[in-house]
This record gives sequence, structure tokens and C-alpha cells, in this order.
Amino acid sequence: MQFKHPEILYFLFLLVIPILVHLFQLRKFKTEFFTNVKFLKELSIQTRKSSKIKKYLLLASRLLLLAFLILAFAQPFFKAKDSKNATNELYIVLDNSFSMQAKGQKGELLKRAVQDLLEHSPENVNFSLLTCSDNYWNTDIKSIQKELQNLKYSASPFQLDNLLAKIKAHKSAFNKDIVVITDAVGLQPNQVKNTKEDENLYFIIPEAEKTDNIAIDSVYVNQVLDNFYEIGVKLDAFGTDFKDIPIALYNNKKLTAKTLVNFESKSKTINFTIPKEDFHGYVSIADNGLEYDNNYYFSISKPEKSNVISIGDAEKSSYLSRIYTEDEFNYSNFSLQTLDYNLLDKQDAIVLNELKDIPQALQTTLKSFVEKGGNVILIPSSESVVSNLNTFLSAFGGIQFKSLNNSEKMITKINFSHPLFGSVFEKKVDNFQYPNTKTSFDLNSAAPMVLGYSDQSSFLSAIQNGVSSVYVFNAPINKGNSNFQNSPLIVPTFYNMAQNSQKAGINASIIGESKPFIVETLLTKDEIVNVKNDTESFIPIQQILNNKVKLTFNDNPKEAGNFDILNKENPIGKLSFNYNRSESNLTNANPDAVSDYKEINNVASIFDTLQADRSDNQIWKWFIILALLFVAIEVLIQKFVK
Repeated sequence: MQFKHPEILYFLFLLVIPILVHLFQLRKFKTEFFTNVKFLKELSIQTRKSSKIKKYLLLASRLLLLAFLILAFAQPFFKAKDSKNATNELYIVLDNSFSMQAKGQKGELLKRAVQDLLEHSPENVNFSLLTCSDNYWNTDIKSIQKELQNLKYSASPFQLDNLLAKIKAHKSAFNKDIVVITDAVGLQPNQVKNTKEDENLYFIIPEAEKTDNIAIDSVYVNQVLDNFYEIGVKLDAFGTDFKDIPIALYNNKKLTAKTLVNFESKSKTINFTIPKEDFHGYVSIADNGLEYDNNYYFSISKPEKSNVISIGDAEKSSYLSRIYTEDEFNYSNFSLQTLDYNLLDKQDAIVLNELKDIPQALQTTLKSFVEKGGNVILIPSSESVVSNLNTFLSAFGGIQFKSLNNSEKMITKINFSHPLFGSVFEKKVDNFQYPNTKTSFDLNSAAPMVLGYSDQSSFLSAIQNGVSSVYVFNAPINKGNSNFQNSPLIVPTFYNMAQNSQKAGINASIIGESKPFIVETLLTKDEIVNVKNDTESFIPIQQILNNKVKLTFNDNPKEAGNFDILNKENPIGKLSFNYNRSESNLTNANPDAVSDYKEINNVASIFDTLQADRSDNQIWKWFIILALLFVAIEVLIQKFVK
């Protein structure tokens, strides 16, 4: 037992006063004489004995009364078992990602968690609240009541390690208590591995009653016909129990097609055929799982001819004119000597076809061209200077040429998952006629391989920057060095390398991925581009590139949907944004990832636990009660003891 005011204990010396009073309170008895002396003497003895007992009882009660009163004013207490953390700062991490849309016993997990915070957080407790989308530092439950009640689901997935890093970066002289409220979907042990020893980590993990969910994973162009697109809609089913669900296709909010989907497997692809023209809409399903992944927004622009220039010997470039035909491409070939540099900015793709040397002026122009969204295809010559190639490629990173290898190699590897071949193969092909090269350059490459040799080295690599790509062959492909021109691979490879993804294909970005977008428009110095739909409007980060503008979106928009790009009030393009699908699989809940930390049932328990462990046990009230008790005892002694 300890005392808050131990100096008051000196007043215990006052206990001497009642003792002295009782010692010196001498009462003389007057003797009376009667005829029957014997009887009176016995009565006198009995009375004297009773009087002494009463005195001692009164003395004891007064001593105890005074002692308990002094002890009460000294405020005795028992020290808390976790008193060293009594000054800790409280941080609450609330998962408001879309997986918290799942239904628990008392409704949606997020709404239930918010309600618990509002009902059971003491008004006098200060804390900091972090969610996937917002931070509230050094606040209390009353100050953020409206914000919590209006809290929306975040387009950003729950990344516990990032939120813990924010707390760690928040400098404080005190230790930290961190309470994490999450359903643990996608949670991994390494997300909490950097927790400091002075940070007490607690977890509240609400559970979903049902984990079945169907999500629209992606939409892509499956096949390009003369007058139509065949688009594929990929659906993923997570869980076990699924029924037929309706799926509908909308263009500008007008129903275009509708059908039923039967899930005999975990993944299903549904094909729709739409006219080969502008499409600005979405695909929608209706299931009993999460709502956020039931819509997928996308845009398709009416196809335009792609502009392609090849720079090199006309004879060696003749095969390109058979690939880049007039109905789909504006193709032309120039030698270095006849090249008009003013034409380069207007192209979608530029082929450097077996040049012995790439002039410095051309290197500078091509670097700017790639930054503006153009694709570059580099085919080396056996006479190319390695240092010249490496100087050019150093502007993009990822690939460096080494010495020329004169051994013959077979091209046997195809990266079927690369975007270049996304809609080329219906299934993986193993038995086709393998092309070869007689001489090739060894490469030092960290770039993804598109086509490769049997020895696992790269024949065609791709350096991607979000809006464009630089494709690099490691060998000349003229007929004297390779039979690649006779391979069925050459047409889809060169065709797709020349296509501008924003002019051909589906436009569907993921919120938060910050993938740049190039739009063609002329802006004056003070003009800006804004992005808008019926419910949201924002101004993206923008960089003017001559007759183009590069847009970067960061965490905008906040909600998925179809958007118009506006220059003043004039539409100059269309965009579509979707939520990240990483929260769709509710079966990924992994509470075992944090099994080494304290798990608490609800919000009320965390405050009760912290208060019980951190608060000293004050017992001065009991001493007051005992003092009052002995006051009552003294009254009873005075009244009933003779």
C-alpha cells in the first residue's frame, strides 16, 4: 500500500491525545454507609468493573476513528500492475476498406465498429484515429462524432504496415497503445514485424458471417472484328455456395445486353459483342456478397489509325509495310538522312530498324517521345556500336547490351501473361515452329521478357513506364540473320507494339495506382484540365507536352465511375476508374497473422482493460467508511454499555 500524501501520516501522533485523556480522567467515588454493608460493597465492585470496560471500548473506538480519518486524508492506494504505461498515448487504427462491407451478427462490420466506438469511448479520453483514407490526430470521440458517422469505405486497400509507419513517424515523448480494428482480410505477419517494444498492440477482429462473394475482375477486348468488338468480362467467385446471377452491360447508363451466369468453376468469362465505336459504360452484377466489386467501369474509344514510322534501310523494312497496312495504320519509312524530326511527335510508334548508330539528336527526341506516350521499337544491327546502344537505353533503364554472340539460338519462350499477348492466344501453345537467330547480343536485363530463347535469355524485352513502352530485340531480324519474319509470331508482336493503348483497347484504371494518362489537347499557359462526372469533380496533376497533356491522378477520384476530361467545358476525352479488387476475397481473412498479440472482443473491453491495468486502486473511501463506522460504534457504546 502506498500513500498519495504520506506527510499527513505525521498526524498519527495525535492518537496520544485520547490516550492521555483516558489516563488522566480520574473519577472519585463517594462512600455511602448503609445498614447492609455487605450487599452494597458487592454492588460497588460490579459497577466499577463495568465502567472500566466502557472506558476501554470508547478509547479503542476513538483511536480507530482518528487513525482511519488520518489515513483517509493521506489517500492510500495500491499501485496499478501496469503503472509504467499509465501515460501511454492511445492510437486507434480502423479498417474502412471494402472487405468491411461484409455482414456480421449485428450488420456491416464497419458500421458496427463505428457504433461501438461512439457508444463505448469515454469522452474524457484523448486518442488519435487512423483509417485507410483519413487521419485524426490528438482528438476525442465527441470531436469526431460526425466524421465517424459519415465515414465512407476507402478505395485504398487496408495496409496495416503503412498505417503503423504513420504512427511511428508521429513523434511523441510517450509510449504508445495501438488498437487495430480489422477483419484481417489479406493481413500478413510481416505487416507487424517492425512494431517497437514500447508499442502495445491490441487487435479487435470482427468476423463476417458469410464469406461468399462474386467480383468482376476485369474487362478486356477479346477479339476485334470488322465492325464489332468482342469484349470479355472475367468474373471471380470466392467461397462455396453460388447461384446463377444476372450480369448486365450498360453504355452511357443505357442497357445494352443482359444474361445469366452459372458458376460451375471459380472463374468465369462472359463475352459480349458491341459495335466498333465509342463506348462509355460499365458491367454490373447482383450477388449477395460485397457490393463494391459488382460494377466495373470502362471506356473504349472509336478506333483511329495508328501512326508508325520506321527508321532504317528500306529493303530491310519492307516486311513492316505488310504488317502496318493502310486500313489500320499510317505507316512510312525513312532513312536517317531523309528523316524529318518534326514528324516524330505525331507518331504512336517509332521503329529503329537495324541502325548502326543512333545520333544524339535522335536519342534526345526519342526520350521526349516516350515521355509523351509513344512506343519505341529497337532492332539492333550486327554492326551496331554497343556503347551507342547503351547510351540510348540508359535514358530508360533496365537493359544494357554486351558483346555479340555468334552462336545460333532457338526462340522457344513466350510470356503469355505479358500485355503484348493478352488477347492473342486462347491457350498456351507449345508446339509451333520455333524461329531462330544466327547472331545475337548478350544482354544485362532487368526488364520483363516478352519472347525468349531456349537458354532462358531474352530475345524481346519491354521497358514500360505506364503510358508507353520501349521494346528491345537483342538480335537483327533480317532474313540473313533470322527466320523470325516467317514466324506466325511476327504479326501480333509488331501489331501490338505499335498500338497506342489509349487509342485501341479498353481504358479502365484502378484508383490509387496513379497510372498516367496522355490526352491530346492544346493548352495555353493558364489553362487547366479537369475531370468530372455527375457526382465528383477534381483537377489532376498535369504536365503540358506540346500538343499533349500528361495527367496523373494519385488518390483521385474517391469513387469509381466514368468520367469526362474537360478543357474548360469542352470534352476532350473519357476515363474510367475502378476500385482495387484485393478486398474481394473474404476467405483471405487471416487472424492467425497476429496471434502473438493481444486480441480483445470489443471496444468497451479495451477501455476497461486499459483502465483496470493502468489505474491505481484508491482505497481512501474505505477508510472514510471505517471512520464513520466507529463513530456509530461510539454512539452505541455510550447508549447501551453501562
